[in-house]
Amino acid sequence: MSVLEALDSWPVDNVAAAIVTTEGVVAHGDTARIYELASVTKLLVAEAVLVAVEEGAVELDDAAGPPGATIAHLLAHASGLAFDKREVEAPVGEKRIYSSAGFEVLAETVEAATEIAFADYLAEGVCAPLGLSSTTLDGPAGHGARSSVDDLAVFAAEMLQPRLLSSDLADSAHSVWFPGLDGFVPGYGKHKPNDWGLGFEIRSHKSPHWTGTRNSPSTFGHFGQSGTYLWVDPELAAACVVLTDRPFGAWAKPLWTEFNDAVVDTLVADD
Repeated sequence: MSVLEALDSWPVDNVAAAIVTTEGVVAHGDTARIYELASVTKLLVAEAVLVAVEEGAVELDDAAGPPGATIAHLLAHASGLAFDKREVEAPVGEKRIYSSAGFEVLAETVEAATEIAFADYLAEGVCAPLGLSSTTLDGPAGHGARSSVDDLAVFAAEMLQPRLLSSDLADSAHSVWFPGLDGFVPGYGKHKPNDWGLGFEIRSHKSPHWTGTRNSPSTFGHFGQSGTYLWVDPELAAACVVLTDRPFGAWAKPLWTEFNDAVVDTLVADD
């Protein structure tokens, strides 16, 4: 796809990308290169937690985090926990407070239930069955994974056609949980509402946003402060992965929107 060639003009040292459809993958750049994922990590961690739910090791309504909170609240950033510390900033289920600390609690909860170190559980429950050979969780569960476009393209394909999760659980995870909660998307301001699924941000009608203006409201995914993102648009039956080595900032906002709009236009034209 010629649309991918636009990435060569981005002000980054390294960039790789893939457009994923049910028919295959079109990639660009050194797709085997390992990148820091930052908060794109949360997609992998959420998937591992959902695998634990699928296996019966934990339940979405199990207590976890602050009193009254559950695994579902933590996944959907509705537990009231602060961004980077385990302090309660709001009652459970009243605000969408984006919390990396909450994902650390999730990892510890699954670890306690399975008696398997969470990084190992992620490796065994998600990476091994999907063949994600370059994906590792080397740091905190909220932002400490590393991976490649090759691996994340496979992961994106899994989001389009789930094998690790039942279709019911996958569909639920990719839909809005605790609707109507307001909150901030880091770098993009406050949204009313700030819709989120079980670990997956839901685009809905947020503006501005890191996906394209032409992505459907049902688009879900995540971006990372390391200059990375992955989105899945169910209405297009397609996904896009972009990894760079330049931290997210003002440079990224117009380029990401322009590129994502071009990707959607290309997919629609090819349909």
